[in-house]
Amino acid sequence: MAIAMRMVHGIDEDPQAVESWFRNLPLKKEKVARLHFYFHDTLSGKNPTAVLVTRPNTTSTESLSFGSIYMFDDPLTVGPELNSTLVGRAQGIYASAALESVSLLEAINYVFTAGAYNGSTLSILGRNAILNKYRELPIVGGTGVFRLARGFATVSTYSFNTTSGNAVVEYNVVVIHY
Repeated sequence: MAIAMRMVHGIDEDPQAVESWFRNLPLKKEKVARLHFYFHDTLSGKNPTAVLVTRPNTTSTESLSFGSIYMFDDPLTVGPELNSTLVGRAQGIYASAALESVSLLEAINYVFTAGAYNGSTLSILGRNAILNKYRELPIVGGTGVFRLARGFATVSTYSFNTTSGNAVVEYNVVVIHY
């Protein structure tokens, strides 16, 4: 029986190949990648990409009241328009984590589905103070081309609909990888 092993742009994920990759790591040079894309968070309509998982047992009906948790699978595009070229998906969870401000705890995987990083991922874990004009989120890892990634994403809200809760968020990412 033959089993096909997944390969991401020349990065073999077979355990023996991964071990070989790490043995050769001292010979590799670090690279810096700069990425720019838009994140489309849609809470309304027939096909929402973000859904409320739980809300705290309080009388507040605000969508981002403290303790609210959302799961999402949002498109990442080249431009701010939803019909712009799709480069991947942002998959993860965000929760309202501050009592006195609107700040989210976010755990996000950027899953790239097109272009040079197709099949690779970047992982973000951090605080997003969404009312600030600019926010910085840490890149804490990655897979495929982005093995051992570290870096940051500068984030700004491109548009936000106060009625629907839908948002388009611009990401400028700097990531160091091998």
